[in-house]
Amino acid sequence: MSAREPVESPDDASFVRPFIMTGGRAEPLQADLRLETLVVAVGVPDESLAFERRHIVAACAQPTTVAEVAHRVGVPLGVAKVLISDLVVAGQLACRQPAELPLQMLERIRDHVRAL
Repeated sequence: MSAREPVESPDDASFVRPFIMTGGRAEPLQADLRLETLVVAVGVPDESLAFERRHIVAACAQPTTVAEVAHRVGVPLGVAKVLISDLVVAGQLACRQPAELPLQMLERIRDHVRAL
């Protein structure tokens, strides 16, 4: 092996580029998915689903936010939104938007963020 050849680490073999998971799409089918949107599995994960999609359905056995799903599955937020949207359209997940936060709650969040 020459000095110019890159050394492949064990992690490289299992890395999948995010655009591969979404079929090259960057925009979800549902534009109304927000970070705080709650998603929940409608049933058990379908065995025909690709790995990431099966993992998302399993992670949503209990109502979970879109942001938490992205974290649990280990994908960027944009990828999670596209995959979740696909699963909602396929009937594997249901979503609901939480009510708007009251101004007092938003101010408390702002104050806590400033304190960081």
